[in-house]
Amino acid sequence: MPVTDVDGAVGPDGAVVPADDGAGEAGSGKLAAQVARRIEAEVIRRGWPVGASLGSEPELRERYGVSRSVLREAVRLVEHHQVARMRRGPNGGLFVVEPDAGPAARAMVIYLEFLGTSVEHLLDARRLLEPLAAGLAAQRVTEDGIHRLRRAVDDAVQQAGGPRPDSLESLHVLLGELSANPVLRLFIDVLTRLTNLYGTQASGAPRAVYRQARADAQTRHAEIADAVTAGDVGRAESLLLAYLDEVADWMRNHPRARRFTSVPAGTTTARPEPQAKLAEVVAARLRRDIAAADWPVGSVVGSESELLARYGISRAALREAVRLLEEHSVARMRRGPGGGLVVATPDPRASIDTMALRLEYQGVTGGDLLAVREAIEIGVVSRVTAHYRDPAVRDRLERSIRRVGEGSGEDQIRADHFHTELADLSGNPVLVLFLRILTELWHRHYAREQTEIGPDVQAQAASVHHRILEAVTTGDEGLARHRMRRHLAALTEWWH
Repeated sequence: MPVTDVDGAVGPDGAVVPADDGAGEAGSGKLAAQVARRIEAEVIRRGWPVGASLGSEPELRERYGVSRSVLREAVRLVEHHQVARMRRGPNGGLFVVEPDAGPAARAMVIYLEFLGTSVEHLLDARRLLEPLAAGLAAQRVTEDGIHRLRRAVDDAVQQAGGPRPDSLESLHVLLGELSANPVLRLFIDVLTRLTNLYGTQASGAPRAVYRQARADAQTRHAEIADAVTAGDVGRAESLLLAYLDEVADWMRNHPRARRFTSVPAGTTTARPEPQAKLAEVVAARLRRDIAAADWPVGSVVGSESELLARYGISRAALREAVRLLEEHSVARMRRGPGGGLVVATPDPRASIDTMALRLEYQGVTGGDLLAVREAIEIGVVSRVTAHYRDPAVRDRLERSIRRVGEGSGEDQIRADHFHTELADLSGNPVLVLFLRILTELWHRHYAREQTEIGPDVQAQAASVHHRILEAVTTGDEGLARHRMRRHLAALTEWWH
């Protein structure tokens, strides 16, 4: 793929800001994104009524006061998020649809791929979340759930061979589903999809090693299913954790890929979508090519004419694909002489928004959020406390506490600096992104409820944060975990 350097200013996020991008077109793109968010907010406010019409194209243009081109760009984004889909012809209009995990998983891959997420990061996150799912499944499993668990294990046993020992991922996703916690279900689904991109087969390893590893994995999964069926929470959690430790050992001893370099051609991170639009396919191909070139931010992938020839598509399809890339800040089209598709720095907002939309649809509760947030933040506290002698830990956490209360309005509610700083100090980008999704859901809830977080609450939070900081920086892991757990429980009491 030809990549050439271009001139352009570099923004504060490291992304190239085009020198001449066409003010009208850039403005229409931003306006379209705003309209898309307003449409999505309306769907959430109405309780996500699948099948309901949001209005015809003329009605929507009048309601939002935009041109046909802007509305159609907004609709493309809404369709990309799988919130609604435009139906043409008589009795047509924009109709609410049932979303799936595909867009959320793709957005996660884009951002985590850019960061160079390692398989160790993924397994670390899985070790925090999957035992929790197994324990909840053991508490809540039904007769139908037991049948599905046993069928999943039996189906895996009947499969012939397999390229890797960790080939029973469907059971892990099923445990997330049986936990009856939509946050766990979605996060585990994403983690298993991402883990599968690495592969675990090492070239030249004896075939007998694979057969034995597969047999061991099947045995472990059968034991986990039995523990869940029996309602044995402790055993289900410990068996699941032991299995993930075995997977981590296998990957250390039989490395193939230590980090993302690109998604292989023909590989998807989500279940195939029916009648996938050409623009989405092209956007995925462009993203894979950019990742394969090691994400050269500020470089040109190609001019519009070059991209049209390379991918053999129409100008309309290419421009729609580019809009999808711009939605994720993967690349931006620069107009004028020497212009083209410029590689940018991916924005995590795309991952956060798509995840939050999916969870909004599933009716996530405060209890659901607490269970997952507690698992993540308790794990984060333990990891950071292990480095308590590092002076940067105290310095960064103290500065994050001082930032509470800075800004105004929405920024005050959205910013939870102490918790995000702790997650960042853990060194795991997966946990950082998951925590940002959880805090975004908290923010959306309070915004709908018009809940004010005043100075008294902020002062109370700062006091608790100082106490957690004290435990972390003295290396008292048990006390740090205790204080974090009580703090999160108090936060959830505000949820109503």
